[in-house]
Amino acid sequence: MKKIVYFHGFASSGASGSVLLLRKHFITDRILAPDIPLDPAEALPFLRDFCSKEQPDLIVGSSMGGMYAQQMRGFLRICVNPAFEMSKMYNVMRIGTFEWACKRQDGEKKGHITKDIIAHLKEMEAHQWDGITPEEKQLCYGLFGTQDDRVKGGYEIFTAHYPNASRFEGGHRLNDDIMKTAVEPLIRKLLY
Repeated sequence: MKKIVYFHGFASSGASGSVLLLRKHFITDRILAPDIPLDPAEALPFLRDFCSKEQPDLIVGSSMGGMYAQQMRGFLRICVNPAFEMSKMYNVMRIGTFEWACKRQDGEKKGHITKDIIAHLKEMEAHQWDGITPEEKQLCYGLFGTQDDRVKGGYEIFTAHYPNASRFEGGHRLNDDIMKTAVEPLIRKLLY
């Protein structure tokens, strides 16, 4: 049995549909999916600590979760449509309140983006590529949808730092087809 950790996208949770897809396709494995704090100043240390404690065989992150997955040095990871420049996604990262798309473990119904959160995001983005060694380059894989209408330029940003990138037919959100044709085959190649 393998242990896979999933990092969800913005405004989502560890109870997202992507987690259910992973559990459906990897029924004999243990799939863990924490709720990611909204503020990157909290999220990054939380996720590093979570992975340090759990010692997963693989981390899979999509969208914002892909950006965080990329920064989990020392772990094997897959970044699906990673959003490396969240602070520039003005239609998403704007000051104010929004409703979480999925139920969160703490029961919160709404998230609040502040000026400080955006500043913390910009600071984290400026340093997200720090510490990439030649060995590290072999631990990180990128999957990029050809019809991704939410995140632009992720493939080019990723390949400037890592050699293991590929494209798949599909959009931004994970669905059963993308899981079957792109994500599952790569997970099986890396773990089994």
